[in-house]
Amino acid sequence: MHTQPETYNDKIVRQFTAMTVVWGIVGMAVGVLIAAQLYWPALNFDVPWLSYGRLRPLHTNAVIFAFGGCALFATSYHVVQRTCHVRLAFDKLAAFTFWGWQAVIVAAAITLPMGLTQGKEYAELEWPIDILITLVWVSYAVVFFGTIVKRRVKHIYVANWFYGAFIITIALLHIVNNMAMPVGLGKSYSLYTGAVDAMAQWWYGHNAVGFFLTAGFLGMMYYFVPKQANRPVYSYRLSIVHFWALIAVYMWAGPHHLQYTALPDWAQSLGMVFSLVLLAPSWGGAINGILTLSGAWDKLRTDPILKFLIVAVSFYMIATFEGPMMSIKTVNSLSHYTDWTVGHVHAGALGWVAMISIGAVYAMLPRLLGQTQMHSVKAIDLHFWLHTVGVVFYIVSMWIAGVMQGLMWRATNPDGTLTYSFVEALNATYPYYLGRLLGGLIVLSGMVVMAWNVIRTWQQARDLAPTPVMPPDAAAAHASTLS
Repeated sequence: MHTQPETYNDKIVRQFTAMTVVWGIVGMAVGVLIAAQLYWPALNFDVPWLSYGRLRPLHTNAVIFAFGGCALFATSYHVVQRTCHVRLAFDKLAAFTFWGWQAVIVAAAITLPMGLTQGKEYAELEWPIDILITLVWVSYAVVFFGTIVKRRVKHIYVANWFYGAFIITIALLHIVNNMAMPVGLGKSYSLYTGAVDAMAQWWYGHNAVGFFLTAGFLGMMYYFVPKQANRPVYSYRLSIVHFWALIAVYMWAGPHHLQYTALPDWAQSLGMVFSLVLLAPSWGGAINGILTLSGAWDKLRTDPILKFLIVAVSFYMIATFEGPMMSIKTVNSLSHYTDWTVGHVHAGALGWVAMISIGAVYAMLPRLLGQTQMHSVKAIDLHFWLHTVGVVFYIVSMWIAGVMQGLMWRATNPDGTLTYSFVEALNATYPYYLGRLLGGLIVLSGMVVMAWNVIRTWQQARDLAPTPVMPPDAAAAHASTLS
């Protein structure tokens, strides 16, 4: 009796990949609007739901959870199937994670401009949406780990370790930080008070960066960099050390967001120490990614996808050096509350997260559409340069503005009075906001080029026949022919 061969569930990956591009443009467009508002405040048109205070959390949620989240769903579902040599577990539950996540994003886009918010950084969404997030996330865990359980190979590839750690940790962070008492559909009060609430929030907030925006995207690095370079990971042992060191240390770095606050001094110092220790696993992993190109550096001349991936890892190194340095109390006394922090965040978000996601989409999408490559390689190259130039404009503007703000705020006269008023510091910062806006516009224009390229590639796709699951022995034979 002839049985149909098992096929990969690529439909769910295609859906999440398409929405990665859509939400990337939406989130960055909102970012450009609020950057413009800081230069031309009249751009809020005196409409409450267009005010900076309401659009700014919409921008951060759209870029992190809509753009970044869809990229993580897409790549993790793609990678776990290919490395475990099985179809994704629970097709219907996987479909629920797609539609449920889109519902969360749309709910955020409606409630945040209305001013319905918990007022917690990266955790603004109110309790009904938080419950939906929990349901989607538990389903995601069941699908992902269900796929690993039924794998056909004994070994669990390191990318799946990172994806798995990110899924488990985000579940823990989300539930603990969002413990609240509802007093209506759009209003709740945190279970925690005062300094405890701040501590819980930044334990969540920094680990949202550490696990959502780092561990998950390191999963991408460990799959797509070797795949695109057609080289093995430089050191598989180092990748495992990287994994355990990162997840053991990252969890405790959150208090560095609360230097010189009401948090106990020992907790502030502990956050600083763990942040400095974090430099070692972060750079160890990044170097592992970059050295994977040993013997294949010439490919950077001709492969713009590889350029995206490797420059992303370079920005990861910049951001993970800068973060620990900014956690040192003497540096923090200058940098805190300034635009230097904004520059640091965007070096990570636009440099590392966005570039690795874009590179992964460009690498993955043709395979999902039965193509050998994207419609236009030149357009990928154009996008690379637009994105890189835009990010540099953005972060350099914010670095200069931030250091200047910090120095002006703490400058004193011989009699101890402040040399500059806050308004004078703001006035000196003003030109740099135009530099940031220009950088954001250039990055957004690159995303528009990407959208055009993705649409054209999709239009070329004649055959969307399901891809048969490659059995492990055939995969090994295939790999040996490539090496």
